[in-house]
Order: sequence, then C-alpha cells, then structure tokens
Amino acid sequence: MASSSLSKWRHYSLADAASFVAKNGTVIVCAVSQPYLPFLNNWLISITRQKHQEKVLVIAEDYATLDKVNGKWPGHAVLIPPALVSQSTHKFGSQGFFNFTARRPRHLLQILELGYNVMYNDVDMVWLGDPFPYLEGNHDVYFTDDMTAVKPLNHSHDLPPPGKKGRPYICSCMIFLRATDGAKLVMKKWIEELQAQPWSKAQKANDQPAFNWALLKTARVVDLYLLPQAAFPTGGLYFKNKTWARQTKGMHVIIHNNYILGFEKKIKRFRDYGLWLVDDHALESPLGRL
Repeated sequence: MASSSLSKWRHYSLADAASFVAKNGTVIVCAVSQPYLPFLNNWLISITRQKHQEKVLVIAEDYATLDKVNGKWPGHAVLIPPALVSQSTHKFGSQGFFNFTARRPRHLLQILELGYNVMYNDVDMVWLGDPFPYLEGNHDVYFTDDMTAVKPLNHSHDLPPPGKKGRPYICSCMIFLRATDGAKLVMKKWIEELQAQPWSKAQKANDQPAFNWALLKTARVVDLYLLPQAAFPTGGLYFKNKTWARQTKGMHVIIHNNYILGFEKKIKRFRDYGLWLVDDHALESPLGRL
C-alpha cells in the first residue's frame, strides 16, 4: 500500500484531469473502485468502438484503481480524496456503497463548475451506438427512466409523473449535464436531498431516490429531458422483455445491466447476451488486458 499511496498521480487534480480529457467542452465520467475494473474495461471497449474514449475520465475511488488506469492510460484517472479503503464499497445497499455513490453529485457539480458538459455512466453499461446524437436541443439535464413499463416510441420527453413513493423512478446511472445554472441547481439539490436522508440499514439507501427528489423539486425551473426508452432501456426491460427487445432491435444505444445483483450474475448475463467484450476484445480497450 505504501508505494501506491505515494502514487505520482495523487496530486493530479480534477481540474487538471478534466482539462486533459475534455473534447468539445465535454467529459465522460465514471466512478470506479478496484473490484469494478473488469466492468470498466468492458464499458471502455464499447465506448472506443464509438470513438468517444478520449474524453473519458475515470474517477478512481482507491489508489489501486488510480495507479492501474493511469499506468496503462496516463492522465485518464483522477482520485478525489478521501480514497475509499474497504471491500464494503461495492455491495449494493451497503453503507459503503452509499458513501461511494453519495460523492457522485459533488464530483459532477465540480466538473460543471469548471465549465464542462459532463456525461456520467455507471460501468455496468455497454454502448451499442453513439449516444451523443440523442442529446438534442439545449436542455440542462438528460436522463433515462428505470421503469420497465413499455412506452410508445414517440413518448413524452418530460419528467415522468411520480410513482407510488411520491417521486419518479429515473436512473442515476446515465446522466448528461450541460454546464448551465439549471444543471448545477439539480446537482446542488441532489446533494441537499442526500444530506436530508442519511443512510440507514432500514432504507438500504442509494443515491437514486435523492436524485429523483431533486429532479421533481426543480422540474419547474430546470429544463429536463427524458431520453428515448428504445435507445436507453433499463435492464429490467432489455433483458427481461424478449418481445420488446425484438421489436426495438437496432434502436438500442446504451444497455444497463441492472435489475440483477452481484458481479458474477452481471458478468454471466452480459456473456449470455454477447455483451461481455472483455473475453475476446480486451485489446480494443485503451487499458488493454487487465
């Protein structure tokens, strides 16, 4: 550990990193702890196929990830202290996972404050196409629905109405933010909502409910845009509704491997669908074989 915590990259700041990777004023960001490195690589292969990898910035949550990524792809990872130390980080619903995701809106706000547009992705996603043409218009915040109910192809792009819990069910897994006051307001509200609803075992909280409250509470003053379901389906739809997947074949742009828990199960499902690219295509990733 001693050598890695003395990483030459530990003084590399978010401002340095963002200015190094940004293209056309835009950065693509993910946040990764060491256990997720195979997913990071899988996601990166898919992004490289769409020629957007140069604007990727990996927010490393531990020094092992910082050193691994920058060792193979210098300048594309940054660690925003404090570093996480523990294996409890990546278990969905754990205190560690919550502390890890609660940092997300802070990181995104910081990038917006630096003047960059930012796309955030979870790394259990795979790009099948280029999402950028779908970010049409000049809206502040673009996002995807996490509900599995099938929408018409020409569905509304407004924030969906609240569900049973009084809020919508938007996924915090794929967000595009323009460097606008509106987008900054949503991030500030998200941070506020997270502070208002501290983690408890009972709630098994993650940061998604707070993101939804933030969207709901700012909807009248911020320009929000729901991305098309056919292009950005939740995993609960893409992997579980075969009829829908067949009818919308060729329209899918980013697939999210959610509605399933556990590393091994996620990898198996990606493999079953031919989306675990790491096995045969690792050399297409800027990180190569990990």
